[in-house]
Amino acid sequence: VQLVESGGGLVQLGGSLRLSCAASGSILSFNTLSWYSQAPGKQRELVAATHSDGSTNYAASVKGRFTISRDNTKKVVYLQMNSLKPDDTAVYYCNFERGNRGFWGQGTQVTVSV
Repeated sequence: VQLVESGGGLVQLGGSLRLSCAASGSILSFNTLSWYSQAPGKQRELVAATHSDGSTNYAASVKGRFTISRDNTKKVVYLQMNSLKPDDTAVYYCNFERGNRGFWGQGTQVTVSV
């Protein structure tokens, strides 16, 4: 499967963005659909994940501000990002897991200015 992220950009402090990750095939067979972020000079880290049982989990730093959701019909996973802060500046990647295999998108840049 191929994953393509979109929706990144430049936004001011307190603004919002919605990232999309579109899959080339059905997303129903994936166990976990996630968003990761990687800031310059830092490791890639989990931001949010949605699981096949319907549960979700979030990094503590984004809880209450970001929401992950999925549209199985459109084969898209979203990350709604509200109340953005400069610390949220990073490249955001989607990751789909099926068994012991993971698939990554190419990433989309999010920059939050003061």
